[in-house]
Amino acid sequence: MPKFTLIGSGLAGGMMAAFLGRRGHEVDLYERRPDPHAGNLVGGRSINLALSTRGIHALEQLGVAAEVMRHAIPMRGRMIHDKSGDLHFTAYDADPNKCINSIGRGALNTVTIDAARRYENVRVHFNHKCTAVDIEAPSAQLLNTESEQKVEARGDAIIGVDGAFSVVRRGIQRVQRFDYSQTYLAHGYKELTIPPGADGSWRMEKHALHIWPRNSFMMIALPNPDGSFTCTLFWQWEGPRSFATTRTDDEVRRFFGEEFPDAVPMMPDLLEDYRSNPTGSLVTIRCAPWHHRDKAALLGDAAHAVVPFYGQGMNAAFEDCAVLDECLAEFSDDRTRAFAEYFTRRKPNGDALADLAVQNFVEMRDKTASPVFRAKKKLDHALERLLPGTYLPLYTMVSFTRIPYAEAARRARRQDFVVYTVLGAITIIALGLVLGAVLR
Repeated sequence: MPKFTLIGSGLAGGMMAAFLGRRGHEVDLYERRPDPHAGNLVGGRSINLALSTRGIHALEQLGVAAEVMRHAIPMRGRMIHDKSGDLHFTAYDADPNKCINSIGRGALNTVTIDAARRYENVRVHFNHKCTAVDIEAPSAQLLNTESEQKVEARGDAIIGVDGAFSVVRRGIQRVQRFDYSQTYLAHGYKELTIPPGADGSWRMEKHALHIWPRNSFMMIALPNPDGSFTCTLFWQWEGPRSFATTRTDDEVRRFFGEEFPDAVPMMPDLLEDYRSNPTGSLVTIRCAPWHHRDKAALLGDAAHAVVPFYGQGMNAAFEDCAVLDECLAEFSDDRTRAFAEYFTRRKPNGDALADLAVQNFVEMRDKTASPVFRAKKKLDHALERLLPGTYLPLYTMVSFTRIPYAEAARRARRQDFVVYTVLGAITIIALGLVLGAVLR
């Protein structure tokens, strides 16, 4: 059996190690951070994620979905907060049982790592920072950050699950023709907190993703099991009103008081959170190919980092794992072909998701507060009920099915064309009838 070296034991790293371990491969999984079982979280990154159908399917393949879902909070739709404090709820789907799920990063990470550790042929090494890779060997150079000892890891193939700024990807770039681009949004993000009420309860509706849309920027909040909400402010880096120009306590108070007046009374640690939490970047990364012969492959953000506005980054990474596992099983005697087939199946979908995620940012910050947008969502749900299995809104296809992202985007465009053409025709006919009646 071939031996695999995995770099990065984040969410998808643990899952891919479990898939490989289940098939009997020797696996060494290296992670630069400490063991998450000790409660170590990544500073500056959201502690909760939105788990939906694609991610749940991958977890089901490993038999751990039920365990994960015990830690999840279903979110049935978007709760929109306008400046006046009025609330507007929009369900995600015509079926109220279809939800996305707020899940803690730490809980999910420990489950995937435990799934990998069930196999004696999988070894997990924390506190090991990858400094370089030799793709042709293939081998990885690592530093044990506790002992300061250098370590060389060798195997038959290296899989990079090491995030948007992947060391494994850089290694592939050095040995073959490689397309690469990274694009940053003009917005950054900062994590803030709404703590639980005095009795430990949630201070807002817990079965919703809360959004404060403010046209060019927004704040969102997802529920946590302890009764708190993790809030994320997405705001311009530069400009008259931006992270760059809002620094003092008075400036922060004034900005939040003007834009999020209903949230401020629930955020007693706002100033401390704003000062101490880092401001993160929002990057989209596209590259090709995601593999090098039978020596290396990329998964998740290392292959296709996307901005977080569709809640699909982690779900897409889990889907990568499931597809790569399928390809390795289908072409068990030809790893080069397995890696190439994985890339062929997943690359168009990674690109489609990147576009969808940016488009959904515009929708969330600019359109969700609009009565026209809410009317369009009601029309989507009505057509879904009227034409079951035939008409599926884009959000439903992305979040509640396993239809490939690229196919979902194409199908949504066709549906919109038909719907708007029919509505336009009906409008013209109605105007003609009215005009005819007037002229008579």
